[in-house]
Amino acid sequence: MESSSPRDAQTTSRRSARPAAKPSAKERVKTSSEWPYPDNAITRSFTELAMTVRDTGLLRRHYTFYSLFGASLILALAGVITGIILLGDSWFQLLMAVALGVVFTQFAFFGHEASHRTVFVSGARNDRLGLWLSAFMVGVGHQWWMNKHSRHHQNPNQIGKDPDIETDTISFIEEDAAKSRGIVRAITRRQGWLFFPLLTFEGLNLHRLSIISLFKFGTTRQKWTEMSLITAHFALYLIPLFLFLPLGMAFAFVGVQMAVFGVYMGASFAPNHKGMPIIPADVKVDFFTKQVVTSRNVRGGWPMSILMGGLNYQIEHHLFPNMARPYLAQARTIVREYCETLEVPYTETSLMESYAIVIAYLNRVGLAARDPFDCPERTAMGR
Repeated sequence: MESSSPRDAQTTSRRSARPAAKPSAKERVKTSSEWPYPDNAITRSFTELAMTVRDTGLLRRHYTFYSLFGASLILALAGVITGIILLGDSWFQLLMAVALGVVFTQFAFFGHEASHRTVFVSGARNDRLGLWLSAFMVGVGHQWWMNKHSRHHQNPNQIGKDPDIETDTISFIEEDAAKSRGIVRAITRRQGWLFFPLLTFEGLNLHRLSIISLFKFGTTRQKWTEMSLITAHFALYLIPLFLFLPLGMAFAFVGVQMAVFGVYMGASFAPNHKGMPIIPADVKVDFFTKQVVTSRNVRGGWPMSILMGGLNYQIEHHLFPNMARPYLAQARTIVREYCETLEVPYTETSLMESYAIVIAYLNRVGLAARDPFDCPERTAMGR
């Protein structure tokens, strides 16, 4: 009796788990004229997809990858510290500031994955790792991040439910743009072009928001634990820096590091959902369609996965948030097949194309903030 190979078993698993039929016309009726995608009854089909992914082994842990990734980050951080010491009183220190901003962002990516419980089987161990990576290594509150990011994953791009599309200088929906006033209104009108320059302040904003949220909403235990770790982060970073470097150079170092951190973080998260369909507040959409239609993948394979911390596979990450990064590329093939069968749009672009879409989308939203007496053609031309 012949034995089937693992590849044959994998292929059989995929084929047997494909949806038997497309949803009927009745199931695809729209629930709102504002939302172009139907509230399909694809729950059964997603369950089959999840079983396929599980049976293929894509939900197992990958300790080798995360061990090597963590060791690489520690070595990179040690290298930056060594470079700072060796350079001494030199403006080449700003290159070290750039490198440190990149390293902190990669630690943030690691913390993001730990927060999704992708590293260990134990949820408690993942939570402890996420806490230390976020609060101690990056200086961002873990409680704030978990609350905000969990709400985003539950309802991506849905008005009133996704905190990532709430107004914070940048407006993501026209109603918010129309309400802007003063200097914010002037920024909103050109927010697409100003998006990346504004990201230079996002690093400071992340630290600020997380600390404010911790004091407002954190438990007593969270406040003591996270504030101790955040304080330790900045103490170990800033005190030696200001003691070792001239005052002006130290301030310049921190400014460059914060700017790089903000731009890198924003440039990695922005392509994921910005410029994708916005779900009206009163519309109910099935889980599969909601996660796929509002997300965008970025082409580029492993190099892009390293650069973006796995966020380039945003669709698969939203469908299976606890999937380890090395398996996302394999899951992509399976998910795309399901999307084709169910006629659910699957969006994937290059990184530069995604940025162009984001800028155009933000500029289009920003037009809602124009003065009602402005000439539309002049406003559209940026005059």
